[in-house]
Amino acid sequence: MADRLSPNARNLRKEMTKEERRLWYDFLKGLPVNVHRQKVIGPYIVDFYIASTKTVIELDGSQHYEGSGPEKDAQRDAYLRDHGLQVLRYSNLDVIRHFDAVCQDILNKTEL
Repeated sequence: MADRLSPNARNLRKEMTKEERRLWYDFLKGLPVNVHRQKVIGPYIVDFYIASTKTVIELDGSQHYEGSGPEKDAQRDAYLRDHGLQVLRYSNLDVIRHFDAVCQDILNKTEL
């Protein structure tokens, strides 16, 4: 499965959204732990993954709130939680409007 998703994950790393770039360059990249971008975990590619705290960070654009988006996210989150991972979700709007609060929430919930 990972072999099939790896090329897509590499492409997603090159084509990050502006919100992903902001969170990565202005916060996650500077953390004292390894943070992986567009990491393949099982049948999914997660936006960010902190292995040392088993934390997945997902940034959600509008497609996550429309149609089957919420149901797909719920299935994805259940899979990740069943594999012992904590899932933190933030909307792109939160990253834009409340960047410092998003960063602080990540610190609080990962206990870095």
